[in-house]
Amino acid sequence: MVWKPSKLVLWCTVPPAIIGFASLIKEYSGGKKYEGKDKLTNKVVIVTGANTGIGRETALNLAQRDAKVIMACRDMQKCESTRQTIVLTTKNKYVYCRKCDLASFASIREFVDQFKKEQKELHILINNGGVMNCPKSTTVDGIETQLGVNHMGHFLLTNLLLDRLKESAPSRIINVSSVAHKKGEINIADLNSEKDYDPVVAYRQSKLANILFTKKLAKKLEGTGVTVNAVHPGLVDTEILRHMGFYNSTFSTIFIYPLVWPFLKRPTHGAQTTIYAALDPSLKDVSGKYFSNCEEAETAPLAEDDKLADWLWLTSEKWTRLKNR
Repeated sequence: MVWKPSKLVLWCTVPPAIIGFASLIKEYSGGKKYEGKDKLTNKVVIVTGANTGIGRETALNLAQRDAKVIMACRDMQKCESTRQTIVLTTKNKYVYCRKCDLASFASIREFVDQFKKEQKELHILINNGGVMNCPKSTTVDGIETQLGVNHMGHFLLTNLLLDRLKESAPSRIINVSSVAHKKGEINIADLNSEKDYDPVVAYRQSKLANILFTKKLAKKLEGTGVTVNAVHPGLVDTEILRHMGFYNSTFSTIFIYPLVWPFLKRPTHGAQTTIYAALDPSLKDVSGKYFSNCEEAETAPLAEDDKLADWLWLTSEKWTRLKNR
């Protein structure tokens, strides 16, 4: 007598098979991994937004390489919890939490002042923190939140740390942008989205601003030994997606998110291009470029507009009161 599985048994095997197939898709869609074994002993690194998502995985990876990692975060409770996990995982005790709210220029200045009192060198600055597609709101300083956090906050932070980066050269700056910049525009007439606000449009503008800032800064840093590049991490399954449609209702969570999930990168995968740009020896003298999936990629035509980059730089100086320091 030949045993035949019952329909119940067959149906019970379907969910595991689907989950297994979806996991394979997710692993494949994760993209390239940085395979370098570089050590960062005695090197000082700052990672903004390091308590969760891509920032957490970046900080963890760099701590594993023996770097001294400064986690610049808004939420100190979450930061400390993540810091303890990283220390226990890597056995690297040189991992620190420091308050830095990118939505507050005063907080950024306080962070820089404290950092300079504690550290005489800075070898890698990773501008990772950010927000995406959030409801209309403004920072403490009255700037539309996505533009304020994703661009203006990092613009100020980076400029205030340039002296340390130059003194520590060769050093690198990594700006986490997005492929979304390719559909972005800089609204000169309404940069702060006061007349009209669309969360997607505002996000794209902030990501284009990241690229323009990167390219302009690269020119200013020529001959200093400090390089600056931008990266696209991919669509990563992290808290930054919390305002996306498939997170906003029970129906979407149950029926749409499972369909999208296989194509979202894990945070570990999302951090790979950032790590590549921060460490790969072949990029020692490469600056002003944009990378995706651990290789150089093309930017949008607007990202090559030098006049637009000049205008944005001058506006950013004014809004952050950089010259009034």
